[in-house]
Amino acid sequence: MIKRLGIGVAATLLLAVAVIVALNLRDEQGRDAAPDLSTASPSAAELAERGRYLARAGNCAGCHTAAGGPEFAGGVGIPTPFGVVFAGNLTPDATTGIGAWTAGEFWRAMHNGRSRDGRLLYPAFPYTHFTQITRDDSDALFAFLRSVPAVAQANRPHELAFPYRTQAALAVWRALYFRPGTFQADPGRDAEWNRGAYLVRGLGHCSACHAPRGSLGGVDETPELQGGLIPQLNWFAPALAPSVGGPPAAELRDRWVALLKTGLAAHGSASGPMAEVVFKSTQHLRDADLHAIARFLTELPAQPAPTPAPMEAPPPAQLQAGRVLYDDRCAGCHGDHGEGIAGAYPRLAGNATVLMEPPANLVRVVLEGGFLPATAGNPRPHGMPPFAQSLSNAEIAAVLSHVRNAWGNRAAALRELDVARYR
Repeated sequence: MIKRLGIGVAATLLLAVAVIVALNLRDEQGRDAAPDLSTASPSAAELAERGRYLARAGNCAGCHTAAGGPEFAGGVGIPTPFGVVFAGNLTPDATTGIGAWTAGEFWRAMHNGRSRDGRLLYPAFPYTHFTQITRDDSDALFAFLRSVPAVAQANRPHELAFPYRTQAALAVWRALYFRPGTFQADPGRDAEWNRGAYLVRGLGHCSACHAPRGSLGGVDETPELQGGLIPQLNWFAPALAPSVGGPPAAELRDRWVALLKTGLAAHGSASGPMAEVVFKSTQHLRDADLHAIARFLTELPAQPAPTPAPMEAPPPAQLQAGRVLYDDRCAGCHGDHGEGIAGAYPRLAGNATVLMEPPANLVRVVLEGGFLPATAGNPRPHGMPPFAQSLSNAEIAAVLSHVRNAWGNRAAALRELDVARYR
């Protein structure tokens, strides 16, 4: 009996391993094909130039260029709940970069999440989204990266806890959460909508931030782009779908284009991680692509506004302390009545970020300061100084509770613990 049980357990384990291996070998064909550079194809220079644009669209430099370091030489630490993953060297150095890679091997990394030697890559490199990219665009990206200056800089080992640093654990994760497959245009939609879907779901990898993640880091795509707290960074990436009863589609599209192009729009401004995306990526996109993205986002299924949870009125003493702090530290820019100054300092009365649940972004802006990206459309943005060193958790909770309950605003009060959670 015990022997039969042992055989059964062993057989089950072997079957599970076989299934995991099979799932990790899906769609591996065609990885060694070379890009076509015949007379009928774009020249190498044209291909690299198209790749430069695509690298901007994917914000590749955001992770693969360290502050003050050589372009695309890697070394940026990407914090995750499981440890730190360090971005690799994408320059054409033959030893430490991708100089010895072929276009097919690069395509396999983008499409299948495998390195040149077949090793499974960590999804901090968002191949879960880049798998949507076409082979032509992958080849253009590769051609561009081969054109940047080669930098001899060894890749830094990841700092991940056990068992997350093992290939076996990664194989299980991929079996659960990764499905390779290039973008398939929706025949029921026009070219502009499909272009927007391709950029948002693939190169832009928007749901990497704008969707919640489970305990193992898998992205919840239902409903699409519903918003989520960015792990380890404590910024909340809001839902990108329109809300029921929100602005008309045409107005919403204009807002999206303005935000992505300038970092500033009628409905808000880009701050925190999104400010970097606008600065390094979206401000450089062609207007046609910005309009395609905006079109796709505004035509996502509208989401109902969340039902507000019952809440008690903030303590009068906290509101009074917050009002005094606001008058002293905030009113000079945001106005005595939260009216702000158009084009310079945001209005706080009725501001969606002020009222957002969770209040992560509001707390982060006060702690770190509010710094919009410098863009061609807004080259000298006004900023807000950080208060992390000058205000205690209790003081920040007080001033934000006041702001969230003044001038017609109505939202839950903050406690010291709420501020500490996002500090």
